[in-house]
Amino acid sequence: MAGGRAPDRLAADRGGAGPGSRLVGSDGKAPLRVLMTADAVGGVWQYATDLARALAGEGVSVLLALLGPPLSADQRRTAEELRGVTLIETGLPLDWLCDGPAPVLAAGARIAELARAEGVDLLHLNSPALAAAAPSGLPTVAVAHGCVSTWWQAARPGQPLAPEFTWHAALMREGLHAADVVAAPTMAYARTVRRQYGLRRTPAAVHNGRLPLVATEVMPTEVFTAGRLWDAVKRTALLDGVAALLPVPFDAAGTLTAPHGETVAPLHLRASGAVSETVLAAHLAARPVFVSAAGFEPFGLAVLEAAAAGCPLVLSDIAGFRELWDGAAVFVAGDDPRRWADAIEAVRTDPAERHRLSAAAVERAVRYTPAAMADATLRLYAEALDARGSQGRADLGQAA
Repeated sequence: MAGGRAPDRLAADRGGAGPGSRLVGSDGKAPLRVLMTADAVGGVWQYATDLARALAGEGVSVLLALLGPPLSADQRRTAEELRGVTLIETGLPLDWLCDGPAPVLAAGARIAELARAEGVDLLHLNSPALAAAAPSGLPTVAVAHGCVSTWWQAARPGQPLAPEFTWHAALMREGLHAADVVAAPTMAYARTVRRQYGLRRTPAAVHNGRLPLVATEVMPTEVFTAGRLWDAVKRTALLDGVAALLPVPFDAAGTLTAPHGETVAPLHLRASGAVSETVLAAHLAARPVFVSAAGFEPFGLAVLEAAAAGCPLVLSDIAGFRELWDGAAVFVAGDDPRRWADAIEAVRTDPAERHRLSAAAVERAVRYTPAAMADATLRLYAEALDARGSQGRADLGQAA
C-alpha cells in the first residue's frame, strides 16, 4: 500500500468454517474474519503463520498483512502452502526499523483502513505501536513480542533509553493502552510490558506453539544454536568465546546482518548464516546440545524447535526460559565462557544426562502447540469482541 499502490495479494485456498469454529462474524452467522499483521524479520513470521493456519482450521478467516522487508523464498513457500489464509503484502514499514513516528502512524492508519475495506471483525496487531494511529473502530488485540524499550533494558542495563528511540516507546505505550486486549508470549514478558508501559493489568500470556520440524536428513552436529545472531541480546560474542573452549565444533545458524546493517563476524562459531527450515531440521535431527545464552527473550521459538526435536537444552537463566523450561533444561547464569563451556560439556559427554534432558525437552515441548496457541487466542478474540459490544460472540459451549 506504500506510495498509494494496491497491496500485493497472495490468496491461498480460503476454506470454510469448520465444525470447530468458536466465533462468528459481526452478522452472527459468517465465520469470524481477522486481519493479523506480521513481518518477515524474526520469529513473528513463524508465530503468525502457525497461528493463522491453526485459526483457519477452526473456521476463522485470516488476512495476514505483511509489513517490513519482503519474504524470503522459503517464507514465500510457507505462505503459498497456507490454506484458509490470504496474504497481503502491504509494502508498509516495520515500526522498529523506522527513524521516527510519522511512518508508523501512517502505517497504522493504512492497516486500519485496509481492515475496514476488507470488512473484518477484528484486528490482531503483532506490532502494538500500530494501534497508536487513528482508532480503527474495530475490536483490537495487540500482542507484544518485543520492543525497543524492553530490548534496550536487557542490552544496555542501567542506561536510559537513547533519545532517538523515545518516540517508539511513546507509540508503544499509546498503542498498548488503546488496544482492547493485550497479550505476550510468556507471563515473564507480560509482567515486563506492564511495568514498562504502566498498563492497568498484566497482559495475558499465550505461549507460542510449533509442530516438530520434519527432517529428511541428519547433519552431524554436536553443539548448536540458532537465531538472529546479529542481535546483541543473543550474546553471540559470548557464544563465540564458548566455542573457542569446546573440543568440538559449535555450529550456529541465523542471520549475521541486521536489516539496518549491523553485522557480527564470529571467529570461533561455525556460523552458516540464515538457513532453510530443511537445513535447520537436519541439524536438530542429530539432537545436538542446543544452547541459547540470550539475555532477553520474550519466548524463543528456536528453543522450542530444538526441544521438540529432542535436543538437550542449555539455556541462560532468565525468567522467560525458567517459565517455559524449568525442569527440562540446564540453566547457566552470567557471561563467563568457561562456565558455559563446562555446562555444555557436562551434558554432551554424559549419555545418561543427555538422554534425560532430551526426553524432558520433548515432553515439555508437547505443551506448546499451534492448536493450544489458537485456542488461547480465540479466547482473547472473544474478550476483545465483548469489550467492544460486538455482535460476534463466543460459542461458550464449544469454547469450554
